[in-house]
Amino acid sequence: MTETERLAAIEAIKQLKARYWRGVDLCDGELVRSILAEDCELDCHGCCVDPQTGVDHLPAMNVTLRGRDQWIADGMKRFGIVSVHQGHQSDIEITGPDTAKGIWAFTDRMFFPAGGAISRLTGYGFYHDTYARVGEAWLLKTMRFTRIRVEVE
Repeated sequence: MTETERLAAIEAIKQLKARYWRGVDLCDGELVRSILAEDCELDCHGCCVDPQTGVDHLPAMNVTLRGRDQWIADGMKRFGIVSVHQGHQSDIEITGPDTAKGIWAFTDRMFFPAGGAISRLTGYGFYHDTYARVGEAWLLKTMRFTRIRVEVE
């Protein structure tokens, strides 16, 4: 792989991740599925656990989605939850002609319906992803979270 091809792959992966977060926040299941590998594995266990206290603020999120078709079309919208994700500081390594891995720093905010135990969760941490190129497209193959802080109101 030439340096130009490597840089083009990294840029394609950055765009893929931007589409992922936009699709999650807009509850656009088609957009999210469009960037997932057919046999993806997305591990969401612990995504809402405060690492300081061990409290899991949203245990229903502790799932592993296996396969693109497992992605729920309307996301958290059906529960009245609005999410806002901001990802940055990508650390992407091309590991082969059609494979890559990346770590992303991120902040996410989830706004919950009135009357619940919490009104807002703000989390900080890292996404750990792998990617595969299928044809000309880079796709998200695996994903897991590492939380470093969770704040609730």
